[in-house]
Amino acid sequence: LSAILVTLIFSLTLPILIHTYLYKRAVAKELPTFLLIGPSGAGKTSLLTLLANGTPSPTHTSQAPQTATCQLPSTTRSSEDKYRSENDTSSRTQPSVLLLDTPGHGKLRHHAIASLTSPTSLKGLLFVVDSAVLSSAAGLTETAEYLYDVLLLLQKRHMQGKTSKGPLAIPVLLVANKQDVFTSLPAGLVKSKLEEELGKVRQTRSKGLLDSGIGMDDGGEADEESNWLGEYGAKGFKFAQMREHGVEVEVVGTSTSAEGEDEGRGRKCWGWIGANV
Repeated sequence: LSAILVTLIFSLTLPILIHTYLYKRAVAKELPTFLLIGPSGAGKTSLLTLLANGTPSPTHTSQAPQTATCQLPSTTRSSEDKYRSENDTSSRTQPSVLLLDTPGHGKLRHHAIASLTSPTSLKGLLFVVDSAVLSSAAGLTETAEYLYDVLLLLQKRHMQGKTSKGPLAIPVLLVANKQDVFTSLPAGLVKSKLEEELGKVRQTRSKGLLDSGIGMDDGGEADEESNWLGEYGAKGFKFAQMREHGVEVEVVGTSTSAEGEDEGRGRKCWGWIGANV
């Protein structure tokens, strides 16, 4: 009887132990992922090569997603080091991350949208904009409409996660690229102009839903709230409104071709990535 019991226990526990071991190995291999997204020509691929190689290199318009596995620079502190003293000189291994660059052309943006929902290890999103293009009305509108779609998707993703224990909130770094160009806007002005334009896009799309009847419920009222970005009913849009929906938005200025040490090496981007690993 004892032999039968031992055999039964062994046969039941062995598969569980093997499954647990294999599952932990699979999870360990899944690197934290950061998505590079934004309009075509904003400099996403240049930023990818800068972060991956330490120096920018000539690139061309992307037609398909590209990835690069990178290790945090030794000067970058990760979230695990926030309680670590700056005077602590003990050796430590810097974590590795996966950077995923997506095409910005309108017909290829489905790659970016799919990447927002598929990777379970997605830790953050870098929305790269050309700060020189934003000085024109057309460039500002195109960028704001794309950013609106991305932020609204993250907002809905977070709201669904509250009820279904789904994915956690995804922070966003708005990268105002090409700061070395003479006509470029400073990061602070990029932020305010996009906030203003996002408010206009929100009003236009809300009116479009009402006029078309899309999203009408049984009572004949349009479900505006689910498609309203930020604080519902607010007259103006501010990135701070996204905190209510679990999306923290930060803005930094950089340049993938600048000779300046801080901007040329992407330190601001690495600092944000390290804080969110």
